[in-house]
Amino acid sequence: MIPYGSLVIYVTPKGRRYLKRLEAGQDWHSNDGTLAAADVAALDFGSVAATNAGVPIRIEEATLHDLLLGVKRQTQIIYAKDIAYICLRLGAGPGRTVIEAGCGSGALTLGLSWFAGPTGRIVSHDAREEFTRLARRNLDWAGLGENVELHCRDIADGFAASGADALFLDVRTPWDYLDQTLAAVRPGATLGFLLPTVDQVSRLLLGLENGPFAEIEVCELFIRGWKPVADRLRPADRMTAHTGFLIFCRQQEPSAEFDALGPRGTRERKREAARQARREAILEAEEALDEA
Repeated sequence: MIPYGSLVIYVTPKGRRYLKRLEAGQDWHSNDGTLAAADVAALDFGSVAATNAGVPIRIEEATLHDLLLGVKRQTQIIYAKDIAYICLRLGAGPGRTVIEAGCGSGALTLGLSWFAGPTGRIVSHDAREEFTRLARRNLDWAGLGENVELHCRDIADGFAASGADALFLDVRTPWDYLDQTLAAVRPGATLGFLLPTVDQVSRLLLGLENGPFAEIEVCELFIRGWKPVADRLRPADRMTAHTGFLIFCRQQEPSAEFDALGPRGTRERKREAARQARREAILEAEEALDEA
């Protein structure tokens, strides 16, 4: 039996999917007919029920992926494919504290809450009160969020938590908040960022080069579906391609010995040559002063 209050997916023979909450006395109405709530509650997930018009409807349980697609939006949400990788890279899970800024409609907040579980802690921020209200509404709708703190706060004034295990920024100019970020996380914490354009990524990388950050990763994720027909298997005509650049790094104090043994690219060699030239110029100037 399906408990009342459950979020249910109704799937039509034509592939339309409807995410609805099963409530006593609230029948589901569609162009394919009506399903009585009491009849649905008497079934198990995976069953097929006929509407009063005789159209078969498949009854499925809502997954996290369905919840992410069903949140009410006032902003562009982070896609499910990105949310999954973000949660893994940040290590969101039981007993972990993760700070988030730029919660928007709360899709990533919902994913972090799911992964963190009852013993995890998610501290989310947004400068606009209407977004924190919407994020809370979406969390309540999904039956999640008991482990989430929502703060209407400008992160230029700092975060509402410290000593966090990880932190994620979905803001326009994350390089402006690196000092506040460092003050909010523990040593060795993982940091993540989402940016839509190459120029923004370059600006952030320049900020990260000033440290103390290491293990910097820049990536984007694509999903290409395939048409599931055994004798005509081929890629689908459309795909979910670029949705944003993901940048990850770790808070890491510099170590001259460690860095000296690492591989050096063209940029690093040029910077080291420039530093060496400056050192030699200083020494020559000092020798000239001594001779005078």
